[in-house]
Amino acid sequence: MKYQVVNIEDLRWLLGHTGGFRGGYVTDVQVSKRRLLDEASGREVLAGITVIVVIRYRIRQMARVAKMTMTGVTDFSMFEQEGADCSTLGIIQAEWTDGKLRFWFDPQGELYVVCDEAQLEEVAAPSLEPLSLEQVAQWTFQSESPDWPTVTWLLAELEVAGIPCTWQATAPSAGRHRSIQWEGDLLPVSRQGAMAAPGVHGMLYGPLDGPGFGVVLRVLVVQDRRIGQVLSLLADLIVQRFSGQCLVGNTIIPGVEWQNWKSFEQQRVAE
Repeated sequence: MKYQVVNIEDLRWLLGHTGGFRGGYVTDVQVSKRRLLDEASGREVLAGITVIVVIRYRIRQMARVAKMTMTGVTDFSMFEQEGADCSTLGIIQAEWTDGKLRFWFDPQGELYVVCDEAQLEEVAAPSLEPLSLEQVAQWTFQSESPDWPTVTWLLAELEVAGIPCTWQATAPSAGRHRSIQWEGDLLPVSRQGAMAAPGVHGMLYGPLDGPGFGVVLRVLVVQDRRIGQVLSLLADLIVQRFSGQCLVGNTIIPGVEWQNWKSFEQQRVAE
């Protein structure tokens, strides 16, 4: 989901939608400066500053990762001293005055941005609590498409790709989020009967925040390479069929860039 914030009405929507990021925490802060060559003087001049803040938070039984891209930045501060950490948020404060947006990301103003406009990109999913994120390799995809992948379609595509799998549905629990359409495990046929952990755990949910759907795929990091290959193939199949955004860790990636990003990460790990 993407939303542009340029005026007071947009700002009210942002604070209502996110709940002011109450109880969340900042995972990443990036500052980039664009410079242009002034041909008259032969010097480079500052042409714009962009600040990106990535926030993880929970609201309405959903775990969310939000990427706030603030452009036309005229004032920015990030102050940490004597072990202070401004990454934990209580609730952000914001205002729109004289055509400028002002964000205080913590009560002390240690992370503060003044900008012309902001863009919210966000990926959300029902929480998966039984396993901690440290134990899991997880991939999330979110699309505005009114259609979504079915288990039958996934099994057929895996068969065509030469990795036939079986499906074991997860029995709905009393506390299961109402947006979940299907959930279960995909396990390669070649691994049937093996003394191993479950295969790729998949969950599809939607609609959420308007039309569309989301998919979460995850595996235990201690599992063998074959299961990791199934997860990678499933991700590729979904991205090739549907438009949307991927979430890996705290990084939101446009679906059209997934293959390039994955290739870069694999090369970086190999080095």
